[in-house]
Amino acid sequence: MAEASKKTETTEEVVGLHNIKPAAQQRKDRKRLGRGHGSGTGKTSGRGHKGQGSRSGGKPGPAYEGGQTPVHMRMRKRRGPTKKTSMPLEPFRTHTQPVNVDDLERLFEAGATVNPETLAAKGLATRKGIPVKVLGRGELTKKLDVTAAKFSAEAQKKIEAAGGTCKVIGA
Repeated sequence: MAEASKKTETTEEVVGLHNIKPAAQQRKDRKRLGRGHGSGTGKTSGRGHKGQGSRSGGKPGPAYEGGQTPVHMRMRKRRGPTKKTSMPLEPFRTHTQPVNVDDLERLFEAGATVNPETLAAKGLATRKGIPVKVLGRGELTKKLDVTAAKFSAEAQKKIEAAGGTCKVIGA
């Protein structure tokens, strides 16, 4: 037994950078362009005749959309020459985190105080520094004291109809 294991240890080849090779058929030869009619890529070398694609360096930029007005030009802009406010409007718009009335119904007990901290603890409105807006989707049957940055008219009506209160932060 001991002799057999010695034989396998001595016959195993040490793997190192000097003897590793890629798997068979893994490396592919480059396409040799412009090598005669029989090669399949002779004469125009697969580039066709004339036009931008046939020229060296002829490639449209990343924002080019085939003559259609590019998306960065179609988007609305803000005034100002070189400030980030002159860039397209959407990335710099102020956002709110939506929380619906049915979420409050599902996660909070009757008489509970709802504020951004308790919402984050329950897994709603977890993004820091972004104000919470309570929206009116769903029904509310519990009395809740809700504190948020904004309320939709429908949400405020439903919370107050259930006997709760709506308090706006920063007002």
